[in-house]
Amino acid sequence: MTVFTELTMRSAEGDDDGGRGWNAGPRARLVLTMSTTALLLVGANLATPLYPELQERLGLGPFAVTVAFSSYVLALIAGLVLYGHWSDHIGRRTALVLSVLVGLAGEIVFATAGGLPGLVVGRALQGAAVAMVTGASSAALRELLPHRPEWAGRFTLLASAGGVAAGPLLGGVLALLPGPTTTPFVVHGALLVAVLVPLWTLHARPAIAPAPGPAAFQALRPRRPALPPGVRARFQQAAAVGFLSFALFGFSLSLAPGYFARTLGVSSPAGIGALAALALVGSAAVQLVGRARVQALPGALVGMALGTALIGVAGALSSLPLLCFAALFAGASQGVAFRTAFNELSVAVAPVDNAQVVSAVYVVTYLGSAVPVLGLGVLAGAVGVPSSVHWFAGTLAAACLLLAGAVRLRARRGLRRGPQG
Repeated sequence: MTVFTELTMRSAEGDDDGGRGWNAGPRARLVLTMSTTALLLVGANLATPLYPELQERLGLGPFAVTVAFSSYVLALIAGLVLYGHWSDHIGRRTALVLSVLVGLAGEIVFATAGGLPGLVVGRALQGAAVAMVTGASSAALRELLPHRPEWAGRFTLLASAGGVAAGPLLGGVLALLPGPTTTPFVVHGALLVAVLVPLWTLHARPAIAPAPGPAAFQALRPRRPALPPGVRARFQQAAAVGFLSFALFGFSLSLAPGYFARTLGVSSPAGIGALAALALVGSAAVQLVGRARVQALPGALVGMALGTALIGVAGALSSLPLLCFAALFAGASQGVAFRTAFNELSVAVAPVDNAQVVSAVYVVTYLGSAVPVLGLGVLAGAVGVPSSVHWFAGTLAAACLLLAGAVRLRARRGLRRGPQG
C-alpha cells in the first residue's frame, strides 16, 4: 500500500507497488518509529544553544526568544487538537511520513529566517510535525507491543525525552562548525531524509479505523476532547505532572541557557547546549532504569521541587557544580514522576483509544511549556532576567510540592475506600 493510498484512505487493491517495498518485522518497525519521534524532537530543540547568537544577529530581546519558542508549543497544541487522531484513519506509517516532511519544511524556514516572523513560522511548522508524530508513534508502539503496555509507554517517553535532551547537545556541537546558525539544520535535515526513505518504502499495516469514501473528511475533522470511561482521575494526574514537567523543560530550553551562560561566563554554543540539556538528560536517563511504581510519585515531585529551587540558588551563587547537580536531580525526579503518571494512564487505556488519550495528555503537558514560559518572558522584561528566573524557580517548586501533597492525599483516600468497596 503506498503512502498516497493510505492518505486518501482508499483500498490497496490496484496499487502499482506490487510486492515491492520493505516488509519489516516488529523490531525494525519499533526502531524506525522511535527514531522518527526522537529525530523530530531533536530538530525541534536544535536551536536552543543558537538563541544567544540569533538574538545578537537579528537584534531580538528576551521576550522575542520566548515568543519564538512558544510558537512551536502553541502550534503543537493546536495540532494535537486538530489532527492528533489522524493516524487512526490514514495509518501510522503515513502519519510518520507527513510529520517528517513538515519537520523538514520547518527547519528550512527557521534556518533561513531573517527576523522574528521567519523564526516563528519555522518553529510553528516544527510544532505541527511533532503534533502529528506524538499520537501516531505512541499508538504504533502500543500496537507493536500489545502484551507489554508498560514497555510501550517507556519507549514512548524514552524517544521523546531522549530527543529533547539530544537536541541542544547536538545543536551546540554542530554550531562549532562554519555557519553556526545553518549547519546544524543542514546536518539534521540529512538525518531526517535518511529516516524518510525507509518510512516511505515500508509496507504499511492497515489503519485501525479507515473511513473511505464520503466519510473520509468527516473522520478527519477535529474531535471534541473526550476520555474513555474510568480514566479521568489518572488523566488529571498525568496531565498535572506533565504541565509542571514541561514548565521546567520550557524554562531550560528558552531563557535559562542564555542566563546561565552569562552568569557562569560560558560563551561556547556547545557549553550553552550542555547547560540547556542538563535537566533533559537527567529525565531521559531514568527512562532506562527501574520500573514505574505508583508509590514513587509524591517523592519524585518533592525531588523535582527541591532540584528546581536549587537551580535558582545556583544562579544566584553563580555556582556551576550546584547548577549541574540541581538540574540533573530535577530532571531525574521529573522523569520518575512523569513516567509513573504516564504509565499508570497508558496501562488503563485500551489500544484503540491510545492515540486520542496520549494526544489529550500532551495538549495539557505542552501548555506547561507555553503559558509559564511566556509569563517568564513578560516578567523578564519587567524586572530583569535574574529576578524573573528566581521567581519562576520558586513558583514552580511550590507548585510541585502542592501537587505532591494532593497526590498523597488522593492515595490515602483510595486506601480508605478500598476495604469498603
